[in-house]
Amino acid sequence: MTDSANQPARTVFACSCEDSMVLDGKALARGCGGRLRSAEQLCRSQLDRFLAALGQGDITVGCTQEAPLFRQEAEAAGHAGALDFVNIREQAGWSEEGAQAGPKMAALLAATAVPMPPTPLVPLESQGIALILGRDAAALDLAEQLKEKLDLTVLLTGEAEVAPRPQAEYPVLRGRARNATGWLGSFAVTIDGFAAASPSSRAAYRWGSARDGATSQCDLILDLTGGSPLFPAHEVRQGYLRAAPEDAAAIARLAAQAAELVGGFEKPRFIRFEAGLCAHARNKRTGCTRCLDLCPTGAITPGAEGHWESVAISAEICAGCGACAAVCPTGAAQYALPPTDALLRRIRTLLLAYRAAGGQAPTLLLHGGGGEAMLDALSRHGPGLPAHVLPVRVNEPTAADLALLVAPFAWGASDLRVLLPAHRPHGAEGVLRNLDYAAALLAGLGLPHAPGAIETDDPFTLREALEAAPRPAPAAGAEFLPMGAPREILKAALGALREAAESPAIAIPLPAAAPFGEARVAVEGCTLCLACTMVCPTGAFAANPERPELSFLEDACVQCGLCASTCPEKVITLSPRLNLAPEAAIRQVVKQEEPAICPGCAKAFGTRASIDRVKARLRAKGHWMFQDPARLGLLDLCEDCRVGVATSGQLDPYAGPARPRPKTSEDYLRERE
Repeated sequence: MTDSANQPARTVFACSCEDSMVLDGKALARGCGGRLRSAEQLCRSQLDRFLAALGQGDITVGCTQEAPLFRQEAEAAGHAGALDFVNIREQAGWSEEGAQAGPKMAALLAATAVPMPPTPLVPLESQGIALILGRDAAALDLAEQLKEKLDLTVLLTGEAEVAPRPQAEYPVLRGRARNATGWLGSFAVTIDGFAAASPSSRAAYRWGSARDGATSQCDLILDLTGGSPLFPAHEVRQGYLRAAPEDAAAIARLAAQAAELVGGFEKPRFIRFEAGLCAHARNKRTGCTRCLDLCPTGAITPGAEGHWESVAISAEICAGCGACAAVCPTGAAQYALPPTDALLRRIRTLLLAYRAAGGQAPTLLLHGGGGEAMLDALSRHGPGLPAHVLPVRVNEPTAADLALLVAPFAWGASDLRVLLPAHRPHGAEGVLRNLDYAAALLAGLGLPHAPGAIETDDPFTLREALEAAPRPAPAAGAEFLPMGAPREILKAALGALREAAESPAIAIPLPAAAPFGEARVAVEGCTLCLACTMVCPTGAFAANPERPELSFLEDACVQCGLCASTCPEKVITLSPRLNLAPEAAIRQVVKQEEPAICPGCAKAFGTRASIDRVKARLRAKGHWMFQDPARLGLLDLCEDCRVGVATSGQLDPYAGPARPRPKTSEDYLRERE
């Protein structure tokens, strides 16, 4: 048995952990995705079974507790294949329903073998230049602890009298931080009331003349002021450490953290951003602001001069909540830890393997790092997870986009739950909004499935919520591969679900700000100026280069609103919906008119109707310049012929009506007579 012509099949080890759980050999063999090897004590008395498999291809071990031992042995043996680990004990076997968890174990083993792409990294550099913000002696006490480790400056608010230190080993200044920007290794703080300490300060610091608007550059900010934090979501701003000045324990923890923040660091690049796909702005008009509205850290800003069409995402500030990627309608911002398509490949394998092993009606549980501890506690001190619940670890549940929430139903999931902490984390609004969209899409297809969130920190409450969640029969059993951007994967999933639905809707209304919909044009008011085509970031609106014509492709519309805000006649309105009719994928002509044909050169330009409208208005207003039919006829010419007529002397475009002869004294005398 081989995976390819040259590679032996993956070896999959399932250990009963000293018979503390039941292994269903038949179910495991059907769905584990490789050559099954079972054991009772693989990490000790039966370690030779693992050693015999080294060098014979890729290996999956159904144990995470002893992973360091297995890695050590693999390294010593020079194992070159992949070595993956998955927890089938706490997540499946250690449960009241462990005897029925064979399909679940098989699915977990198979899904672990799906590779994830490497994580891109962002380098950060700190030289240990620190600014301590304080209001009293606690700031100086902290400085005394760190003066040998960091390059310090202390900035006191001046509201409390503070005794000077015997030696000026670091600058002590007065001022209040008005605001701050930056990240670990590159902070800038704006200070008002900035003043230096007088060298003759005796019992307490005395300050010199003050000025506003001073700037301090530093690598770290240690905030003991007890006031409002300088940053939104300050808990996740690396390099900004904050503690209450009266909390000695918190200050001690802060000092320990600050001492370690010197040198080079790397953090994940959570978001992969392609500015060319961004629908934020065109022609200095604002369209989509979904990511700007949700980013909790301020990492996303409107584009700078020269790049105003897209937003800018600071990888150094980004804390990885993924709210921007969850709601981005075009795929300009995509989560990279891991990307949606890679994660969905693993979920697809999980669900198909569960089905192949005999499992029915699975519930998918998406959880972050905190969920691991809850599952562990539930298995060790409670009934464990139900056998039909398939846990999937994600970096941040708040990054779940619509594709991640809908596609599993096409592969056979009966339910999907997103586990969130009881205290909603930063960026949770995006995934909660997507859950509403997903529920609306599935309901519109006539399906009884509705993904939802479980917000708790209690493992027993989690178990109760999972037991109470509905388990309708799977809606579909598709097997398509998740390929492309999240929007394309979502469309493929919806197509599979629609094919399986008994009476699917054609057009499904969606809540406001949904990324699908129609841009309706009041045709009678449209002048075919085509301004909408010049700002549409996805090409949903397009012009015809051969004739005056406006067309619309609904499948491409992301409801950014740029067309509506740009239209001079204000005849475009947005209607969020998902149109499943075939016509949605075919460009439809919205309006077309006969072109104006230049009588001079027979070139088509503009529209006949627009020229006739302009001529009618000029006549109605009695504009002096166009009372002459010859002048009015200039409007029938194209731009080239119009210039030719004017420059050849046939018509003076600046000529006006004959000026009246000025009156003379003789004229006045005659009038008196």
